[in-house]
Amino acid sequence: MPDLDGTDLRILALLQEDASQSVAAMAEQVHLSTNACWHRVKRLEEAGIILKRVALLDAARVGAGLTMFVLVRAAEHSQEWFDHFAATVRAIPSVTEFHRTSGDVDYLLKLQLADVASYDEVYKLLIGSIRCAEVRAVFSMEELKRTTAVPLPAHTA
Repeated sequence: MPDLDGTDLRILALLQEDASQSVAAMAEQVHLSTNACWHRVKRLEEAGIILKRVALLDAARVGAGLTMFVLVRAAEHSQEWFDHFAATVRAIPSVTEFHRTSGDVDYLLKLQLADVASYDEVYKLLIGSIRCAEVRAVFSMEELKRTTAVPLPAHTA
């Protein structure tokens, strides 16, 4: 892990909570000058710790309120198969997360969709493009917790 001090961790926590706040507002909260705070943020960006700053949307209000989790078992485990599968999945706009997993399932996809018919289109695309041993899906009935915040270590110094 990079050498992060308590001030860096507080800056990261503030940005995860609200990346739209000004550097001056953050600087005041972490007891730094605006310039010093700006330099820390830039250093964290250059180190690849801060990847980007985004707006979080209400999926339901933009017509993508159905969350589906798709579990895929690969038909084979070759690089060629994976490359084709990954390219296909990455090209599907409704796929918001794509993970290679351990255990019975090889891949887990998270989709944000308008409705079940939209999932059926994705399903048909997957099975029509890629040979899979199994494709299963479950949908979320209720979102009980969602965060984009990465847990930060406690700083003891």
